[in-house]
Amino acid sequence: MGTVPLEQAWAQVRDALLDADGLVRAVGSGRRRGSQPRWRRVELRYVDLKAGRHLQTTAYDDTQAHTANHRAGAEAATAVDALLAEPLANWHLETTTGTTQARVTKRGEGLVHTSSRVADAAATGPEVDRSHDREKQRLLPPDDPEVALLLRTLDLADDQGRVKPSRQAKYRQVEEFCRILDASITEALATGRLRRPTEDAPLRVADLGCGNAYLTFTAQRFLTSVRGLPVEVTGVDVKEQSRDHNAAVAARLGLGSRFVVGGIADAVLPEGAGDPEVVLALHACDTATDEALARAMAWRAPLVLAAPCCHHDLAAQLRRTPPPAPYAQLTRHGILRERTADTLTDALRASLVRAQGYKVDVMAFVESRHTPRNTLLRAVLAGRGAAGGRGDADGEAARAAREEYDALVTAWGLTPRLGQLLGHEPAPLS
Repeated sequence: MGTVPLEQAWAQVRDALLDADGLVRAVGSGRRRGSQPRWRRVELRYVDLKAGRHLQTTAYDDTQAHTANHRAGAEAATAVDALLAEPLANWHLETTTGTTQARVTKRGEGLVHTSSRVADAAATGPEVDRSHDREKQRLLPPDDPEVALLLRTLDLADDQGRVKPSRQAKYRQVEEFCRILDASITEALATGRLRRPTEDAPLRVADLGCGNAYLTFTAQRFLTSVRGLPVEVTGVDVKEQSRDHNAAVAARLGLGSRFVVGGIADAVLPEGAGDPEVVLALHACDTATDEALARAMAWRAPLVLAAPCCHHDLAAQLRRTPPPAPYAQLTRHGILRERTADTLTDALRASLVRAQGYKVDVMAFVESRHTPRNTLLRAVLAGRGAAGGRGDADGEAARAAREEYDALVTAWGLTPRLGQLLGHEPAPLS
């Protein structure tokens, strides 16, 4: 795979787009440096209508999708030439014989990579759907070539792009995560909590405790390919093995994700990365979630999404400390004590984050039948006066959150890890 003149790369893309029998699906996305295409994303596939085979194009602007059908042949060629004239930066094509990825380099050259399917008796290639009417697409549609490549690489889908039955729960989890991420970023951009990113200043995203980076890669693919947002993603994990594995996967996916080794509390992001604007901490175990929240607060990250995992710390404290008199039944039995610890931990985390000047929502991450760890904390940095304790509405909300936290931990005799990390000592009850 090497660089070629852009005209040569795009001619190769054009040939594949006009192959009415071989093209399965194609996606164009991104924008070239210093340019602004009319569309943030385009999708192409061939459909069979009563009047014959047509190239169906769906072009997305900032508000809606525009779909048109063009008769295969000269009419389709005119539509393809118009789309290739747009300053889109990336094309991903899936055909019956393989996949092609083409992009524009920073120097304005073309970079094309083609992979062929292994030809054997069992290989049948992807199933081609030429029907005109299809069910409403998901946020992560498996028939999208870029998404299909992601799902196959993460072992969520088979070679034909079908989500594996044994991986349906994980697929639903990443799908719902994208739904929450999409809504959260849309609202934060609309309200000015997040700046609108550009190619020269992409949105900075950090995934703390990323593990094998299922959601790291999903977030980057969704934000870039579906939302059309320039992003710069960094994953942090304590294991060198995770870094090496994730870097290799990122290369196969053609993503510029970066990965560093370190604990959540002390990891150093790559030089020049800048403080992240979106912080993710998904299923970080026990107090690792507290470390992620504290780190996000130190960065003053405008948007934080944290899905806690186990809650051993407060559960152990509840075994050692008698509860307030009216609540003994909540900790007498092991299963109730564990559930009480879960609820208390996340309630206290929400109060502490509010006290730092954030608006906090505690919501269901995904249905409990897909995972027992289905709570998510979403924190959005509020007004400038909130953290400083000034006399505005945000400052009042922060003070009220501190008072609620102080009363709760004092009554239960608890020492939450997040409170320690933020240096918050509860005031004595009067």
